[in-house]
Amino acid sequence: MTKRHYDWIIIGSGFGGSVSAHRLTQKGYDVLVIEKGRRFELDDFPKTNWDLKRWMWNPSIGLKGIFKMSFLKHMTVLHGVGVGGGSLVYANTLPMPTQEFFRSESWKDLADWEAELAPHYETARRMLGAAPNPIMTKGDHVMKEIAKDIGREEHFHPTEVAVFFGEPNKKVPDPFFGGEGPDRVGCNFCGACMTGCRVGAKNTLDKNYLYLAEKHGAEVLPETEVTHVAPRDEGGYRVETKASFGKHHSQEFTADRIIFAGGVMGTMPLLLQMKEDPTGLPHLSDRVGDFVRSNSEALFGIISPDKNENFSKGVAITSILHTDDHSHIEPVRYGEGSGFFRTLLSVHSPGPTVISRIWGALVAFSRRPVRWLRALFVRDFAKQSQVLLYMRTLEGTLRMRLGRGLRTGFRRGLVTEIDDPTQAPSAFMEEATELAERFADKVNGVPATLVTETLLGVPSTAHILGGACMGASEETGVIDRNHEVFNYSGMYVIDGSAISANPGVNPALTITALAERAMSLIADKHTAKATGPEKTESAPFTEGLRAE
Repeated sequence: MTKRHYDWIIIGSGFGGSVSAHRLTQKGYDVLVIEKGRRFELDDFPKTNWDLKRWMWNPSIGLKGIFKMSFLKHMTVLHGVGVGGGSLVYANTLPMPTQEFFRSESWKDLADWEAELAPHYETARRMLGAAPNPIMTKGDHVMKEIAKDIGREEHFHPTEVAVFFGEPNKKVPDPFFGGEGPDRVGCNFCGACMTGCRVGAKNTLDKNYLYLAEKHGAEVLPETEVTHVAPRDEGGYRVETKASFGKHHSQEFTADRIIFAGGVMGTMPLLLQMKEDPTGLPHLSDRVGDFVRSNSEALFGIISPDKNENFSKGVAITSILHTDDHSHIEPVRYGEGSGFFRTLLSVHSPGPTVISRIWGALVAFSRRPVRWLRALFVRDFAKQSQVLLYMRTLEGTLRMRLGRGLRTGFRRGLVTEIDDPTQAPSAFMEEATELAERFADKVNGVPATLVTETLLGVPSTAHILGGACMGASEETGVIDRNHEVFNYSGMYVIDGSAISANPGVNPALTITALAERAMSLIADKHTAKATGPEKTESAPFTEGLRAE
């Protein structure tokens, strides 16, 4: 990198960062995107998730992939890393939240969110190439049977996903942006969306928002981690970085304005560190790290010992069943051969204490020992198992802080705290357990969960949200309704950290829509120079989209 000063620096290249980069370049700004992960071409993704070096992220032990598991006291977090952020590893499903999300007490007084975000959701859907899943898999047929059994058949439907469904394996010129985007390849339904799409069908951010941003001038600096952010005396901000691995070569950049977009697991540690540092951002709101939430999820692995079953075909999530007004369940899959999670599973056994859970696991095993033994030793775990993802819109929040403990290796790192144990995220939900057992019975299988749930009672989430929530002032939030950080003009948080209520559904579309709205409020560069950097009225972006 030869240039050192930019109009905008964006920390992170996920849904918030990539949207921001594209829209800011359209408005004439010089933009630098800093990403701690690698840039991946199709052949760089692992063939299965047993290839830990290409799939998992932990540079300290040589793992330089797209997926990371973070084990916190109250939650196990599954998240993504790389140029394109979580889009590289997410399940590409794009559901809309219910009205309950927009009217949540935590942020409803700040705006009419349903009305304001409606046009931006539509823009986000077009940009991400949302399309209905066109096939029914084995897991979908089972889920449809369950829907009928519980009297909710009309509430079962295919997912809408960010996938190009052209002719399988056939490359075609850009079908989305009138030739402005990259060539694409039709989905072959291999099921490997979450280990990185090696086909070229998944609409990851490096094929839409970020691709267009780079094409029109944005610079992306991968394998680089931001270590310090501080205001400059002359205005704007100074950003210090180091290499993500190898020699920790440091660099320094400056910008007039800055966006934190590293996701909760990237943005929260950095903001918390900078708040503690008198040379960093000491005037950040005391609410930094508060109101962290998940989608109140439960994750199961249903393992069938039947060798004739194949749950691995399809896109990552193919259907959705709404079990009531605030809950739903989705069948999820990994591609053939991707059986790494078998090493982390145990018998599903809900209970209030570790003793009760271990005893429950032994009882469950003893009731069906042959089925369990056959399930534990299936040859291809991905083919013979179906992941079930259950989510609810009900709230449960915790705080993130910096501290030391067993999970941080007694080094200073991210820890979680809870004031009211009744509000803690739960690993066990009665309806989720019942649905998992129904599914297991229909495929002659057994329900399993992560061992951290059985032993520790700690829930897992792929959708960590909050920590830099919106508020009317710094007493109630970290950012205002337009994502600008209180006490720091020209500084924004635009990622999952800014989600200020539980959407109860996979949040990628919502993060994208919020980023679209935030960027629509930024004046064009020539306008800002002439009249000052005041905001404009929110309006959706439509340019660069092919009319259907």
